Amino acid sequence: MQDEDTNEMEEVAHRTEAAMSSALEKATDGDSPQPLTIRSKLMRMLEIASSWPSPVEQMQNNEDVFDANDGAVSEAPRTKGQIQNPEQTTEFNSRVTKTGRRSLSRSISQSSTDSSGGSDTEFAEDDVSPRDRQQINSKGKSDFCIKNIKLADFGRREIQLAEEEMTALTALRKAAQGEKPLAGAKILGCTHITAQTAVLFETLAVLGAQFRWAACNIYSTQNEVAAALAERDFPVFAWKGESEDDFWWCIDRCVNLEGWEPNMILDDGGDMTHWIYKEYPQLFKKVKGVVEESITGIHRLHHLSKAGRLCVPAMNVNDSVTKQKFDNLYCCRESILDSLRKTADVMFGGKQVLVCGYGEVGKGCTAALKSMGSLVCVSEIDPICALQACMDGFRLVRLSDVLRQVDIVITCTGNKNVIVREHMDLMKNGCVVCNMGRSNIEIDVASLGTPELVWLHVREHVDHIIWPDGKRIVLLAEGRVLNLNCSTVPTYVLSITATTQALALIELFNAPDGRYKQDVYLLPKKLDEYVASLHLQSFDGHLTELTDDQAKYLGLNKHGPFKPSYYRY
Repeated sequence: MQDEDTNEMEEVAHRTEAAMSSALEKATDGDSPQPLTIRSKLMRMLEIASSWPSPVEQMQNNEDVFDANDGAVSEAPRTKGQIQNPEQTTEFNSRVTKTGRRSLSRSISQSSTDSSGGSDTEFAEDDVSPRDRQQINSKGKSDFCIKNIKLADFGRREIQLAEEEMTALTALRKAAQGEKPLAGAKILGCTHITAQTAVLFETLAVLGAQFRWAACNIYSTQNEVAAALAERDFPVFAWKGESEDDFWWCIDRCVNLEGWEPNMILDDGGDMTHWIYKEYPQLFKKVKGVVEESITGIHRLHHLSKAGRLCVPAMNVNDSVTKQKFDNLYCCRESILDSLRKTADVMFGGKQVLVCGYGEVGKGCTAALKSMGSLVCVSEIDPICALQACMDGFRLVRLSDVLRQVDIVITCTGNKNVIVREHMDLMKNGCVVCNMGRSNIEIDVASLGTPELVWLHVREHVDHIIWPDGKRIVLLAEGRVLNLNCSTVPTYVLSITATTQALALIELFNAPDGRYKQDVYLLPKKLDEYVASLHLQSFDGHLTELTDDQAKYLGLNKHGPFKPSYYRY
């Protein structure tokens, strides 16, 4: 369209130039008794040019006028002296549809943002809550609640891409497929629903398990992945952008199914475990164990254990070596920068950054920011972690001492109310505040709901909180986990955690009676080492093997485990 309009403008300009030249010749030959000087010729040309409509005006005069009521085309009024070109008018009119240019531009903008070419009906469906729509997959099944089942093909491609990086789970499928170690397992899951966790779900199914799944986070669900799982008849209840009420409704739909009773729980944050304790405590009679991934969920389980209310064994995946040293460290090191760029458009060089907490997540964040030229300081309650921060070259500070100067504040503690209203009152204008810890209560977002503060939603996951004096802070993801809500995380690292979860489920489900009491346990060291060995294959790495004499000297089995349970890597 743009190229054709340009050609029309050039044609009109050429005609105008020719007409001006002809007029100038007549003026020079007939009107002037004496030859004109160059200056006189130029002045005469300007006079003639000023009386002609511009090329743009001529094009505008040739355009059709659209009736605002019914879209009918009527002839545009012609200006006096306008050059008539029927061929040009016909060609231009042939490119305009009955619905007019406004409709044309709307369809173009839609096609540029919707590769599937969805209809107006589909757009309207997206505005309806999934709870209010009945959807069925291609097999006629409807035991799921997701955003849009029509996204299934796209989600399947996402899962296939993730499988390429998650080679350990593929190897686990091949190694254990024949014996089906999870045959008879009925798993209730509450984790992030992404392409990577979908590979875990389907691995559990290959190993013999049945499951029902909800999301542990209202923003992190990939709708297309949920659709792909639903298309394969997996009961999934999740969509991106759930309300708090939707969140608990989805969990209840997983649990409350007549004739289906779970015997295992895979949790990330403890919400599924909490809901069953609160609403369906009788179900724990058949549950063999809980596998928990996050620090928040582990805190909840320890509280139950200390109070004598933990009635099943629980496996602490969060503190397993493979989770701590790989997922928490390397995943956050690679995703923090991308998350900040995508949300706040941050330039890192020279920025002053405060990282609250120097555990594995904090170590990953600080290392990434330091490498980009940021001036990073750390706050910490643990003297051992604090000493590590100092030895790594970071300044150890108290929040109140630096909040007036820093440009970015990142929480990585797993604790509550790390950043409260009093802290945010001290922050400078434009300070970016976000959370990389598991809990969504590290930043006291509720305290920002007072009448004197104005919330300005800038774009997805970005809000400006404006104080009465005009100062504003930039809050990302409403204080929820930044990288999981606003960006992507490395698939390979998530493969390590997913494999650890699968092995923890196998261990608890198949453990003989009496091996695990009603307490919280770490993953056996042998399983940690097995997870690591599966992932070495993708690096073409080759382990050195102990000789019998060396194994005897160290007092070890030459095939492991190679470190005692208390060893800190």
